[in-house]
Amino acid sequence: MSKDFIEVRGAEEHNLKDLDVRIPRETFTVVTGLSGSGKSSLAFETVYAEGQRRYIESLSAYARNFLGQMDKPQVESVEGLSPAISIDQKNAANNPRSTVGTVTELHDYLRLLYARVGTQYDPITGEEVGEQSAQEMVSQLLELPEGTRAKIAAPVARDQKGAFEDLFEDLVSEGYARVEVDGEEFDLTLDTPDLDKNYDHTIDVIVDRVKIDPASRSRLADSVETALEEADGVLKVIVPDPPEDVPFASNTRSTGALAGEGDDRLVVEFSEELGNPNSDFQFSEIETRSFSFNSPHGACPACEGLGQTKEVDEDLVVRDPSKPIKHVFEAWSYNRSYYRTRLDSVAEHFGVSVDTPFEDLDEDVRRQFLYGTDEEVVFERQTRNGTRRKTKRFEGVIPNLERRHVETDSESTREHIEDYMAVTTCPDCEGTRLKEQSRHVLVAGTSITEVNRMSIGDALAHFEGLEAELTERERTIATEILKEIRARLGFMEEVGLEYLTLDREASTLSGGESQRIRLATQVGSGLVGVLYVLDEPSIGLHQRDNDRLLDTLEGLRDLGNTLLVVEHDEETMRRADNVIDMGPGPGKRGGEIVAHGDFDEIVESEASVTGDYLAGRKEIPVPEDRRESDSALRIRGARQHNLKDLDVSIPIGQFTAITGVSGSGKSTLMHEILYKGLAREMNDNTSVDPGDHDAIEGIDEIETVRLIDQSPIGRTPRSNPATYTGVFDHVRELFAETKLSKQRGYEKGRFSFNVKGGRCEACGGQGTVKIEMNFLSDVYVPCEECDGARYNDETLDVEYKGETIADVLDMEVSEALEFFEANTQLRRRLQLLEDVGLGYMTLGQPSTTLSGGEAQRVKLAEELGKKQTGDTLYLLDEPTTGLHKEDERKLIEVLQRLTDNGNTVVVVEHELDLVKNADNIVDLGPEGGEGGGQIVASGTPEEVARTEASHTGRYLRDLLPAIEAEGPRSDRRKPAAPMDDD
Repeated sequence: MSKDFIEVRGAEEHNLKDLDVRIPRETFTVVTGLSGSGKSSLAFETVYAEGQRRYIESLSAYARNFLGQMDKPQVESVEGLSPAISIDQKNAANNPRSTVGTVTELHDYLRLLYARVGTQYDPITGEEVGEQSAQEMVSQLLELPEGTRAKIAAPVARDQKGAFEDLFEDLVSEGYARVEVDGEEFDLTLDTPDLDKNYDHTIDVIVDRVKIDPASRSRLADSVETALEEADGVLKVIVPDPPEDVPFASNTRSTGALAGEGDDRLVVEFSEELGNPNSDFQFSEIETRSFSFNSPHGACPACEGLGQTKEVDEDLVVRDPSKPIKHVFEAWSYNRSYYRTRLDSVAEHFGVSVDTPFEDLDEDVRRQFLYGTDEEVVFERQTRNGTRRKTKRFEGVIPNLERRHVETDSESTREHIEDYMAVTTCPDCEGTRLKEQSRHVLVAGTSITEVNRMSIGDALAHFEGLEAELTERERTIATEILKEIRARLGFMEEVGLEYLTLDREASTLSGGESQRIRLATQVGSGLVGVLYVLDEPSIGLHQRDNDRLLDTLEGLRDLGNTLLVVEHDEETMRRADNVIDMGPGPGKRGGEIVAHGDFDEIVESEASVTGDYLAGRKEIPVPEDRRESDSALRIRGARQHNLKDLDVSIPIGQFTAITGVSGSGKSTLMHEILYKGLAREMNDNTSVDPGDHDAIEGIDEIETVRLIDQSPIGRTPRSNPATYTGVFDHVRELFAETKLSKQRGYEKGRFSFNVKGGRCEACGGQGTVKIEMNFLSDVYVPCEECDGARYNDETLDVEYKGETIADVLDMEVSEALEFFEANTQLRRRLQLLEDVGLGYMTLGQPSTTLSGGEAQRVKLAEELGKKQTGDTLYLLDEPTTGLHKEDERKLIEVLQRLTDNGNTVVVVEHELDLVKNADNIVDLGPEGGEGGGQIVASGTPEEVARTEASHTGRYLRDLLPAIEAEGPRSDRRKPAAPMDDD
């Protein structure tokens, strides 16, 4: 076999039918085909899986024990493989501490830059920070309340690996008895700490333990000087029981999750090199960790580096101010004597009745009910011994809830209070996540938090030519760091992500954005001879941005790598060297190669449905008429993220597409403003926090709102399309009605694999059993008891039309539709799954194996199965994800049917064949990030296509017969034959 090819022989993974294929090495190959035809089975489950398995098997048994092992795919042989890297659409991270900056390692280089060449400024005075003397430190310590106990410590080791036996011996010989190791105190004369040399440790020598008193100034000065000498000019003061009002601004308070359980001490660091005689702010030494919000050395102490805090929300506590005082506070039940006593007493104090509507009170009185009285109130309580009176300030409903949320040990009480809390930007760090000192270190006049808030495009412009603003010494230090920063920013811009800000949470990124971030990281690595397998990298990209992504992929290929890309996008196929078209149908009717060659060969293939669409033999037609509307939902003053105070109209009873370049604000408008705003208004859903806007008008025109997103339909393998859509309930009823079931007394529950009775108890209804393997991956084998059928033998005795319940679960939707043709209820529900392009899916396919697009279409089918009353607003985000043109046509027909039933459908979409079918388009832009957030064009597709400023409009021109103006790809359009419905 030639080394110029990756040769796959006898591939039978999933629906592949003994497939043989040769994939040219060091080329750009696209695998395309109908949804469910076997594209991912070939690219990911066969080629990538085998490449990854071989790499891991080449490692030692010891290393494999830590890395895990991949199962061998069902393939006879795969030859000519390179080390394989998969870049799929899994989200980058779900940790709220992960940002675009951290997952791309950009933040690591920024931390290094600011730690090495940053200039410290005083947060209070704004002056540049210089040296401070031991006497100045003593004077500031004496400002602590008299009698405060403190430890004067010398930090001799900071986050260093080692056992430190020699250090402890030296300290004892120098006369030191006590040390703190990782926050725990040891007496070296009695016990030497036994430290693990493989872990980082912080060691502070306790020089003295003092009680703050002006009379002890001399002793305090000696201790401070000794500590500074021991720790090379750095001093740590530990106050075990800190006073409420600390007289100097501390930049380090070791509390909360980042510092460890129960550590509520105050720790203040002084440095001889950092200080300001005109300010009482205390500065610690600047290190790279000073700029990490995942470390107590850099994180804002108030929010512990999250940038957000939970606070009791006045609007959630008082939802209906027209209610009387005794019932207006949602979190306080007037039926409980504790709350009744307080509300009665405060009302009497102000001379009002508890039956008075809250909104009728003076503003100042309302404030005092919520946040506490300015004067003392007489509280009366009836006891067995008579009336007891107590005079004190009323703390207020909101402070009471906040206090109890912190103090309570009851999880149910905490959860109850959290119903009235909203996530807000941390007031201390203003959402920047870092402590005050770190926010005032500047490089060329800019702080690291300002850089983090820049978009990638703006940050790249900021760092271009930054050396000109640095001193010669700073330039020498920063040159290599800046080179790495610019390179990484440049790679991100190349893959179309210049609109993302560096502080954007990684969990909020779409699958396509996460994939392109990993792609940019791989481009930066400069690897050669690698097999890259990608899953639809164009998802979420506007046509205008697609070219840059394709340039990046070609650049990876030109380095000497092999690219295997699962994709439906026409432009990607045109730019590819080689195209493999899978088919001829989905599911069991697929798994074969229909056409294989360059783009022109696919176009000329009569057997290829993909070729039919590329050649124009088939196309998705433009509607003859657009619907009219005489009413609309109107969003007023949308300002969330980059939206520029938008007023947007969504026509009622129409199919609306929200379009625009990547990062222009589409998802923000739909999810943060429209959906969350309506969920809060219509459903009283307090768990959602709508984005910033003035109002949504016209709500009375719709009955309900449904968001059909790409989140999983279930989180366990027991959930599947049949259970989610209700199909399985009807199937179980049919089996329970059979003659044998009635003879044996089997009811509907007998045919559930989730409960005892009919299921196989050996595998718990799973159908598989996990075998744990030493040094190998866990193997899942079919259950020996039921042979993978999930049910026991008695249940499998029952047949309907010659098939068991297990046979039905193994049927594809298309097969089941034919099998249950006589059953009206089942046929209707199965037809809906077929209509949304899921005919290839088996009824029992575990929901955990569904893609985001498949999960979204299952939800859409379930919605269609409900009784249609009209007047529902359906919101969908990129429903064409993972769809071939043939399946996209079916989806469009479903959306049109929903709209014809009197509903309003709003879709965020880039796919132009769907966009051209909309009645109305709202096109955002003109660019992404801060350059977006405006309405560039709105109206029918034809009206938007005539708008010169609209990028979407220019690309639409090629698809609309009524538009004479030429678009960017007009030279590629071929005359289309009439649509073939076969």
